[in-house]
Amino acid sequence: MADVRDDITISAFWAEAVARWPDRPFLAVPPNADRSYLRDGYEITYREADREIRRLADSYQAAGYGLGHRVAMLLENRPEHVLHRLALNSLGAAVVPINPDYRPAETAYLLEHSQPSLILSLSQRLQQIEAALALSRHRPTVHLPEDGSPLPAAHTPAKPGLPTPATEAQILYTSGTTGRPKGCILSHGYEVSCGDWYARLGGMAALLPGKDRIYNPLPLYHLNAGVVSLFGAVASGCCQVQTDRFAPARWWREVAATRATIVHYLGIVAPMLLNQPPAEADRDHVVRLGIGAGIEPGLHSAFEARFGFPLIEIWGMTEFCRVLGDNHHPRQIGTRAFGKAVPGFDVRVVDDNDMDVPEGTPGEMIVRHSAATPRRGAYSGYLNSDDETEKAWRGGWFHTGDTVWRGADGMHHFVDRKKNIIRRSGENIAAAEVEATLLTHPDVAQAAVLAVRDEVREEEVLACVVTRSGRPGREMADAIFRHCNERLAYYKAPGWIWFADTLPTTGTQKIQKHVMFPDHSDPRLAPGMIDLRAMKRRG
Repeated sequence: MADVRDDITISAFWAEAVARWPDRPFLAVPPNADRSYLRDGYEITYREADREIRRLADSYQAAGYGLGHRVAMLLENRPEHVLHRLALNSLGAAVVPINPDYRPAETAYLLEHSQPSLILSLSQRLQQIEAALALSRHRPTVHLPEDGSPLPAAHTPAKPGLPTPATEAQILYTSGTTGRPKGCILSHGYEVSCGDWYARLGGMAALLPGKDRIYNPLPLYHLNAGVVSLFGAVASGCCQVQTDRFAPARWWREVAATRATIVHYLGIVAPMLLNQPPAEADRDHVVRLGIGAGIEPGLHSAFEARFGFPLIEIWGMTEFCRVLGDNHHPRQIGTRAFGKAVPGFDVRVVDDNDMDVPEGTPGEMIVRHSAATPRRGAYSGYLNSDDETEKAWRGGWFHTGDTVWRGADGMHHFVDRKKNIIRRSGENIAAAEVEATLLTHPDVAQAAVLAVRDEVREEEVLACVVTRSGRPGREMADAIFRHCNERLAYYKAPGWIWFADTLPTTGTQKIQKHVMFPDHSDPRLAPGMIDLRAMKRRG
C-alpha cells in the first residue's frame, strides 16, 4: 500500500467520488423514534450531498470564510457535522470538533488553544457554549445552523489562494501525559491517506466498492468515524451509517434497518452485546465483518460464534493512522494480535533506550512511513507545541506509547499503554489532568491517578488521595467526585477512590505509582477502596 493517496485535497478527493458514484448512498442515519432529530432516519446520495456541500460552501465564502480560518463545531453525530466540515474544507478552512461531554472549562481551553473564528452549535448546546465562553479569553461568534439565520461575517479576511494537500483540515484534540489535551493538526493529505489506506486494507477487511454500508456508532469528533471510515467510504463509494452513539439495546435494530454490512466497534461493544438476552436479532442482519480494537481475548470467539461474523482487530492512532489489522487467514484470535508491518509503514519494538527488543519481548511500538520519508502519512504536528512534536519523533521514529510484542511471524500483539493514559470506553483520559483537578479540592493534599481494569469499559479511573484534613471516607469521596465531575467530562471523574496516609515518592518527589499496590494484585480489592462508578453518568 505504499502508493496510497496523499497528494490531493479533500475536495478533489470528494469530487472524484461524486463523479464515479453519484447515485450511490453516501451517508445514512438509522431511524430512532426516541431521538430529537431525523426520527424516521435519513439517507443521502453522493450527488445530493455534493449539492448541499456546494450550497454551504457558497454561504461560507460569501460570509468571508476560507483559507486560514478555523471553525469549532459542536454538532454531535448529526449529518450536519459531515456536510459542514466538507464545505469548510473545500474553501481551505479547518474544523475543530468539540466533544459534547466536555465541561465549560475544557471547552474554554480548546477555544483559547485553537483560536477558531466561528463556533457552529446545536441550539440545545447553546447554554453549554455560553458557559465555556464566559470562561474563555477567546470569544468567537456563535452560529446555530438549524435556526436558518444568516452566517455572521468573518472578523478577519481569508488568506489568498486555494487549499493544498498540506493545508490544515482539522484539529483533533487527544489526551496527553501533561494534563491538557493536545491538538493534532491533520492535513488534507493526511485525512485522504487515512481513508485510502483503510479502503485498501484488503484480505478479510476488503471493502466492496459501491456496495458496503459501514455502521459506525463512534463519535465524529474522534478519528475513527470522523476520518478513517468516513474517507474510507468516500475512497470506495460506500455508505457511512452514522448513529448518535453506541446503545446495546438498539444496536441490532439499527444495523438491520440500515442494511449495514460492516460494523465498527470498541472493546466495550462485545461484552455489552453478549450480555443482552439471546434473540433472533442476533443473526437477523447482513453484517459480514466487524472492525475495531480492544476486544477481550476471552470474548472474541464467543462473539463470533453467537453473532456470525468475524471481528478484525486493528491498530491506529490520531497522530499516525496507518491502520494495521489482523485481517488475513489464519487470524490469531485471542492474542490481541493487530497486524504486521507493511510497505509504507515501518514498525519497531524497542526498550527505553530505543534499542530493538527480541521477539516475544514487550517494548514500545515506534513507527514511521519509511527511512526516506519518515513522516509521510502522519499528522502535521501538535498545535502550538513544536517541542512535543519533536519529542514524539525523536530518532526519526514516532513513539506511540503503546507496549506491544512481535512474534516470529512478524505479527504484533498489544499489551498495554506505556503512557500515563487511561482508556475508558474508547476515551483517552490523561491521568495528569484528573490529578490537577483533584488537587484543586481544598481537602486533597496529594493525588495519584491510575488505570484499573474494568470488565465492561476496559479501564476505569482510580484516584489515590492523601487528605489535608477531615476524616476520609464515603462522604469525602462523594464530595471529591462531585468536585471532579463539575469540572471534567463525566468519563474522566474517578470511578474509584482510595485514601492513603502517604504516597510513595522518589528522591525527587515523583510519585511512584508502580509500587502503590503489590505486583499482580487487583487494586479494586484493596482495603478501604470506594466504588463510585454508579455516580458516573453522561449529561
